[in-house]
Amino acid sequence: MKVDVRISELEARLKDHDPEVRRSALKELDAAAKQGTVQLIPERDIVNMHCHSFYSYNAYGFSPSSLAWLAKRNGFRACGIVDFDVLDGVDEFLEACDLLGVRGSAGMETRVFIPEFSIREINSPGEPGIFYHMGIGFTSSAVPEEVAGIASDLRERAQARNERILARVNAHLDPVILDYAADVLPLAPGGTPTERHMVSAYVQKATDMVDDVVSFWVERLQIGSSEVTDLLNDTARFQNTVRKKLMKRGGVGYVEPGSDSFPSVEALNRLIVACGGLPCATWLDGISAGEQAMGELLEMLIGKGIVALNIVPDRNWNILDPALRETKVKNLYDVVGLADDLDLPLNVGTEMNSPGQRVVDDFDAPELAPVRQAFLDGADFVTGHTLMQRAVSMGYQSTWAQQALPTRRARCEFYAEIGRRVPPGLTGMRLLDRVGRGRAPDEILAKLSSTGCF
Repeated sequence: MKVDVRISELEARLKDHDPEVRRSALKELDAAAKQGTVQLIPERDIVNMHCHSFYSYNAYGFSPSSLAWLAKRNGFRACGIVDFDVLDGVDEFLEACDLLGVRGSAGMETRVFIPEFSIREINSPGEPGIFYHMGIGFTSSAVPEEVAGIASDLRERAQARNERILARVNAHLDPVILDYAADVLPLAPGGTPTERHMVSAYVQKATDMVDDVVSFWVERLQIGSSEVTDLLNDTARFQNTVRKKLMKRGGVGYVEPGSDSFPSVEALNRLIVACGGLPCATWLDGISAGEQAMGELLEMLIGKGIVALNIVPDRNWNILDPALRETKVKNLYDVVGLADDLDLPLNVGTEMNSPGQRVVDDFDAPELAPVRQAFLDGADFVTGHTLMQRAVSMGYQSTWAQQALPTRRARCEFYAEIGRRVPPGLTGMRLLDRVGRGRAPDEILAKLSSTGCF
């Protein structure tokens, strides 16, 4: 029992905003795991390659170190972080994965404007032309000088958007008002809060200062008192309702985006590639007009540099309505088949940026059986790229890869094999450094085979 309490304390410290506190706690947890004083689930075929950390918003307060430990303790085959607009967690996460021996990848998500789809809604509901876009397979939080302006622009746009939303919502919720610097910025360790941080702060402040909190939310959200009472007993649903009512389309805080509200795909891809990462398109559920033309969209985005596709599986099968579930599952199978035809590996995960989301997908769900292997292959691909780029600067975007693996299919297969077979972390990188430099892909695989990896 004392051991369990100590482990719980250390896991709580992984959520601390002080990086030294997190680093120390992780070292103690790693030592406990090596000594056998904390139970670890053996590695199994489950992955979560799309986890937001608290550098953007994680519903469980998980830091990059927390997520690496979550993966280690629960036997994830691989894990990846993806934060909105920032790369702040990349170094911490990859270093934590190295320490624990976890296959890891790191990425960033933002929104872009696609003029070719300016009159079609894509994957940002109600916002034609606006597209959630990602970069995965980053190896450092550092940004090369030639693209530093693009990275800075993402931060500045996010802050300006937040402040506009805050001003509108403050006027509506008065006297429950927030000061951006005092009440919101401290919630995000990197100083890049999201709408969800603001929602959490508003809910807490109303609870602290309003005598009749039910009546307050009835008036501000324009819903019945019985519904508010029910919602207040379900934190996840209540926060999602507040965000939808106040900050999304139709809400008082909603800021209508325009063609200049977000960067272009081309600009974001320049940033991603300059950092050694992989431009990655995203898919919602195949319902919108833009996603019903997914072949057209992906072909166009491939021309602009994307090399992978992100999917959040849980929202495409774990649905109560049987007719809607049938439609979305079919759409899921269709887009996985399309990605395979286009040689686009898949990056999948649960996000964890909304209360109630799973910490990992249910890979045993019957609905996922036909696509499960494609999900695992995609995780192997991005972790293989990450290992090769970190160890020998021979990742997917490298000159070596362009010459030695000229087709996307060949690169997909090679990096997936690396991710599948090479040990994670420092052990794998040292091995690749020993056998990988200056060799052709087949030679590298043969050398690795001779070491017993295959």
